[in-house]
Amino acid sequence: MAKKNINYVKTVVIIAIGAALYGFGGLLSIPVFTNTYLKPAMAVLGLFAALWGPVVGILVGFIGHCITDLVYGQIWFSWALGSAIVGGLMGLYPYFTKKNLEQGVFGGKQVAIFTVMSLIANFVGYGISVVFDVIAYGEPFLKSLTQQQITTVSNTVVMGIIGSALMLLVAKKFSSSISLSEDSNV
Repeated sequence: MAKKNINYVKTVVIIAIGAALYGFGGLLSIPVFTNTYLKPAMAVLGLFAALWGPVVGILVGFIGHCITDLVYGQIWFSWALGSAIVGGLMGLYPYFTKKNLEQGVFGGKQVAIFTVMSLIANFVGYGISVVFDVIAYGEPFLKSLTQQQITTVSNTVVMGIIGSALMLLVAKKFSSSISLSEDSNV
């Protein structure tokens, strides 16, 4: 029973750290269109989701997005939902790579999978945001659609470059941990 509590506490801490990094990191962004930003913090969302799964990805995405929006003055729940969906879909990464990252593997194939997943996740997640923007907030469809397209492309580039670099660092860390445990078994 104690082990389950430790995992629960560890997961809550991981979500809190991820949401804070993604949320406050979102403040370091470059405007590219109306309420649309080039957001390097997307790499953090991709990393946390890929490392700890869809539930962590969903919560880091939603809470982190709300943190950024709160600082800017208004929470756009439609876009926070989009970030949650992106996090959830990116959390499926280990299932498409047979958990290669945990084995210290992040090569060209894994970069391609991570980048294609980020394209799909951003397109789907923020596509749903467009629907909610139009229905719930009465936003013009073409404006919201343009925001979604710009967001999809910019987030995919950020996640493909910065996210892949972070994933490579994590893979190297896992690889060195594996080497150390193999050396201690000799």
